[in-house]
Amino acid sequence: MTVHVTVWDDRERVAGDRAPTAATGSVLLAAAPALFVHNIFTWGSDSTYGFAAQRPLADSRRLLLMDRRGYGDSPDTARSDFDVDADDVLDVLGGAASDAAFDGAHLVGHGNGAVAALIAAARRPDLVRSLALIQPSAFTAAAHHPVVAALLDRVRDGAPGIPDGVTPEQYLRASTEGLGMAMPEPTPRRLRAVATSMGERPVWEADIPLEAIRGAGVPVLVICGTWDRAPDAYREHVGRPLVAVAESLTDSLGGRLVRVPGYYPHTQEAAAVNAALREFWS
Repeated sequence: MTVHVTVWDDRERVAGDRAPTAATGSVLLAAAPALFVHNIFTWGSDSTYGFAAQRPLADSRRLLLMDRRGYGDSPDTARSDFDVDADDVLDVLGGAASDAAFDGAHLVGHGNGAVAALIAAARRPDLVRSLALIQPSAFTAAAHHPVVAALLDRVRDGAPGIPDGVTPEQYLRASTEGLGMAMPEPTPRRLRAVATSMGERPVWEADIPLEAIRGAGVPVLVICGTWDRAPDAYREHVGRPLVAVAESLTDSLGGRLVRVPGYYPHTQEAAAVNAALREFWS
């Protein structure tokens, strides 16, 4: 396998603590695994922007946290690319199906990771038990929405990119403190993730064939924040388009939309997001 995958599985420990019946234990062991695909600036098991707060879900199934290329413990890449990430997702899903005798796994993607998850699900819906999208950055799939269309017009018309000479630490500071948010500690691991993010292929180049997902009947859950506690500039330029994408994808894919307070759902409102995922997977 090309990418690193962190595996969390607490079922045996939980079963021992609860002293379940044989039938209960069989149900726990029979649960299909869940694969998580992270956003920018982070990696699978990261507690700041990744999925560390979803560890409680490992009490009932195996969790697979993929580090995209250039992030976490995965190898470096010349340029992070959602199409390549989608192929890596399918590689992991295929392994999950083979190792656990399941027809795929539940798939969860956040931000840019949700774009890769969508493309993977469209390519091989037979490997995807369900698809959960946490504030997906799938702007091209909602290009008809006025707020999203305005964003795409700005970036496609040559919105200023990252100036030459900007370091990953400077970019991280501008992307957090510059928008009124706390900046995480600029560790080497974090700065490597930021450097990879700075060179990612823009998600507005993604071709996401939603009809393949809809036609296959893949169950879809979309989770987004209300953005009520977000800094004004961040809410206006990032939050409003992301909410529009979430609403649009829910309609296009016949999914269910869950709104939670804040603007980073799975970290700021982990209990609510975890509960929504448990219900969705049941």
